[in-house]
Amino acid sequence: MTTAHTPATRTGPAGAAAGAGGATVWLTGLPSAGKSTLARALARRLHVTGRRVEVLDGDEIRGLLCAGLGFGRADRHTNVQRIGFVAELLARNGVTALVPVIAPYAESRDAVRERHEANGTPYVEVHVATPVEVCSVRDVKGLYARQAAGELTGLTGVDDPYEVPGTPELRIRTQGRTVADTAAELHTFLTERGLA
Repeated sequence: MTTAHTPATRTGPAGAAAGAGGATVWLTGLPSAGKSTLARALARRLHVTGRRVEVLDGDEIRGLLCAGLGFGRADRHTNVQRIGFVAELLARNGVTALVPVIAPYAESRDAVRERHEANGTPYVEVHVATPVEVCSVRDVKGLYARQAAGELTGLTGVDDPYEVPGTPELRIRTQGRTVADTAAELHTFLTERGLA
């Protein structure tokens, strides 16, 4: 676990800390790492405690907000920035935005962090650190099989780069663990920082 960054703390008009307000929790990792599964499990936990939560799933948003974008570096960057804008807007208005998006490039992720920091909005980067060998076995969407069969190119972590976060707030390893266990770890982490 790495905790190099400290999430920002906002204060409202009356000077009260906004730790109980919104935040963005960005889950980055390889395809089939378990990002969306973890985000949805965490969302259920947060709902129970009365938190306002939205899951901004990368695949769903790409089909709507980012329709028409390709998978080259520039389009991937644009995709991440659009999602980051929406996440920060939600978080700034009291919603916990859970963002399971690959976001393969450090520069793109850093730009999202900087937007949050500029607005004083809490931001947590979580690296869902599942090895590519495990992801390729899970292969939730059949991407690894298609790449191996020569039907797909540009698969992140295989024949397209994935820049592993150097200093995320949290690095979660999913291999050999249950979803409940990893969701509990992330929930505890956020709770300790006043974000859950």
